[in-house]
Amino acid sequence: MTAILDIDLLRTFHTVVRIGKFSAAAGELYKSPAAVSVHIQRLEAVAGGRLLNRTNQSISLTPLGKRLLVSTAELLRTHDRALAELHGTSLAGRITLGVPDEYVTHVIRDILPTFTAAWPNVVLELKTGPSYALREWVQRGKLQTAVVAQLKEEVSPDDLVLMSTTPVWVGPTSTTVALDDPLPLAVHAVQCPYREAMITSLKASGRRSRIVLESHSNQAVKACVEAGLAISLIDRGKVTRHMQILEGMPVIADHDIVFMRSAGSRGDEAVELLARAMQQSFRLQAE
Repeated sequence: MTAILDIDLLRTFHTVVRIGKFSAAAGELYKSPAAVSVHIQRLEAVAGGRLLNRTNQSISLTPLGKRLLVSTAELLRTHDRALAELHGTSLAGRITLGVPDEYVTHVIRDILPTFTAAWPNVVLELKTGPSYALREWVQRGKLQTAVVAQLKEEVSPDDLVLMSTTPVWVGPTSTTVALDDPLPLAVHAVQCPYREAMITSLKASGRRSRIVLESHSNQAVKACVEAGLAISLIDRGKVTRHMQILEGMPVIADHDIVFMRSAGSRGDEAVELLARAMQQSFRLQAE
């Protein structure tokens, strides 16, 4: 009997590889983790060997898995385009989306490919920037939508809360730079809520500080901390093994990550579909 590559099995495989976790992929696919495992097993039977190396912490592709991923990527895209042509051609439009640097990788890698494959006639234009700048652009109608971080008390009833996050002070594991006076800081650009929280809380506590690095890049801020040059404020979930959470620093209130829509975009079908995709993916990331 001729072997057949089932599209549903391939979609499960690609989703697991893209997200990197069986449980999170199960949530995105609206399947149980057990069903996802069965799909991978069935696909391995068709492929003739193991596709994934799986541990408690992560997954990785086997050589056979890499070949299957590359050789079926266009097949899956073609299938989705054909399906969209049959069912999704009536949905068309353009969405301008703003995302802070800290979340842009997640949005680009885990959300937009699936969304654009499902709705090929919706044109997406992406812009990065600090959260408060993006918020202002949405309010002024320069952007239709944006993902922004802001204090819980600043969240509007019209905003869609994607997840909550706890900012923590971090320093390098290798030096005592956190004891310096004045404190060396790595900060994001102006109009970043974490920058404002850092400066305001240190002034209120009477701690002196100086800015070592100011950057739009979240990676640059992290690198500065890991290199032992400064301390900073980041999401608790973003702390790396080269950082340590600092005790005795001013307490910073929790923030919400929200999806904002301009007044003219509320009720737009394409925008609401994007909002739903954002909410689902950020919820899975937070689990």
